[in-house]
Amino acid sequence: MGDRTESATVHVLDGLQTLRSTCMASMDAKENSSTDAAKSTMKASLEEGVVQSSLASTVTLPAQIIPSPEKSKVQNVRETWDKKIEFLLAVIGFAVDLGNVWRFPFICYRNGGGAFLIPYVIMFVFGGLPLFYLELALGQYYRSGCLTIWSKLCPIMKGIGYAICVIDLYMAMYYNTIIAWAVYYLFSSFTSELPWIKCGNSWNTNNCQTLAQRTVNASNMSTSPAQEFFERNVLQIQNAKGIDDIGPVKWSLALCLMAVFVIVYFSLWKGVKSSGKAVWFTATMPYVVLFILFIRGVTLDGALDGIVFYLYPQWDKLAKAEVWIDAATQIFFSLGPGFGTLLALSSYNNFHNNCYRDAIITSSINCLTSFLAGFVIFSVLGYMAHMSQKDIRTVATDGPGLVFVVYPEAIATMKGSAFWSVLFFIMLITLGLDSTFGGLEAMITGLCDEYPTVLRRHREIFVGILILFIYLCALPTTTYGGNYVVNLLDSYGTSISVLFVVFVEAATVCWLYGAQRFSGQVQKMLGLRPGIFWRLCWTYVSPIFIFCIFLFAMIYYKDLEWQDYQYPKWSITVGWLLTVSSLSFIPIYMIYRIIITPGTFTQRVIDAFQPEKPGVNQAEHESLPINASYASV
Repeated sequence: MGDRTESATVHVLDGLQTLRSTCMASMDAKENSSTDAAKSTMKASLEEGVVQSSLASTVTLPAQIIPSPEKSKVQNVRETWDKKIEFLLAVIGFAVDLGNVWRFPFICYRNGGGAFLIPYVIMFVFGGLPLFYLELALGQYYRSGCLTIWSKLCPIMKGIGYAICVIDLYMAMYYNTIIAWAVYYLFSSFTSELPWIKCGNSWNTNNCQTLAQRTVNASNMSTSPAQEFFERNVLQIQNAKGIDDIGPVKWSLALCLMAVFVIVYFSLWKGVKSSGKAVWFTATMPYVVLFILFIRGVTLDGALDGIVFYLYPQWDKLAKAEVWIDAATQIFFSLGPGFGTLLALSSYNNFHNNCYRDAIITSSINCLTSFLAGFVIFSVLGYMAHMSQKDIRTVATDGPGLVFVVYPEAIATMKGSAFWSVLFFIMLITLGLDSTFGGLEAMITGLCDEYPTVLRRHREIFVGILILFIYLCALPTTTYGGNYVVNLLDSYGTSISVLFVVFVEAATVCWLYGAQRFSGQVQKMLGLRPGIFWRLCWTYVSPIFIFCIFLFAMIYYKDLEWQDYQYPKWSITVGWLLTVSSLSFIPIYMIYRIIITPGTFTQRVIDAFQPEKPGVNQAEHESLPINASYASV
């Protein structure tokens, strides 16, 4: 029966082909009496319509092998940003995070003040900006997340994408907890008197002394009300014995963390359609508050001393290698290449969007924001030093201690302290939310692109399940000893591993795939080939830049500690296992790819390094007019 059906089908196809040839010959014979338009219409009709309709009416094919044009179109169409400004705000919001406020000002003054700006700008121009531009252009050209993009670049290196997803997962587990601390402070600020302004509370110890008391009679054992509020009330770290015994969950922090994740979910559940609206507030609010705090800060007593201390150049420090290492490290972690976020955000751009201009604008705004934050911080540190009659060096610090201890204590001494506290912690929350939006969107986009029929079509459910999973994994960070877990995840889950991942990514794109080939693709998007500066940076400077940061991180590595607490050896081992857990995806996938590739071993290796040919969607995008742009800005 099957043979007869096949034979009949062949006869039908032969007959249709004969009919088509006859009609085409007849049409060509009448070419002089027909218009060009009519000829084109008849040919198109014969080539596409007649044969297709005749075959469809004669032979019935199984439904499962006839693709649905509507369904295929829905699966292949990629959403785009409603407005160009939403993309810019999303990138700026991701790059400008808590580190711009609590790390850069301290790093700047410690490494020579104004003199530090020289290595900082050099590292930005030759190292950070080329990597930033590279990731934006890659994501926009291939319109892919951190997983599927490697099939188009170098399939054997797809493990980089999985490593990025694991790193983003670890970051989400602790970074949102820091935002939850800010939420706790925000709620605590809605009072007539801030709870960290004086001693005598249930969580205070006998060593607690107010700023006025420490000015008259301070000792090495003295602690501030703000420090004890953070450590003994917010964290309640005194109830934990260390990472060996972190204690139960502190449910007030767990509820604050839940509030953060609820905001994150409703900002990401619809993709760029929802996150594009959220960044209008979360990306702009920090700047409103920064300018308000800047104006307030420079009017305080002692503010000028703090600003001079921040900017006074110490030229001799430029001869120290540590200064240049700190500049490179600060630029890298500030701009944020390697987390997959820039790939994900730019993948929703129009094909001919000017990503070169976007890279320069957004990265420059990020660096200028760090510089502005230094004025905001050091004007207040100068005020604190003036009030306590101490040297600024004794009050200057970085990290959580700056934004949860030193700055809140300074705010508490101002008139209208509750108002300034609310403003400050709203700024911290919005700074953190933008960055967590970007980190999670990188993972979500990567997985949705890899599994479109399962995950992309049910994005709302997938994002909800993912957010719930991360929340449950993050609950140990809300325990009494949660700060020990936060430090462990920060040091080993992300900081070390992302350096290696970015080096492998840059080496793969710039050396294996080829900076020259990539430059040609940028030319297709922008109509202009990247200049010699960019090609040299991509080929030589950027990979070496990131490798040196990774190398020095290994050379200057020290086992983790927090204040006087030394992490036990077993926890250090767990930390390195966290690092390996993400990086191991790179060699594991390389082996897997070679195994599943057909042919001899040599042919398998060669094929595994060969990028796939551009699909239909990519060809369509490349054929768009060069002036294609967003409907509105």
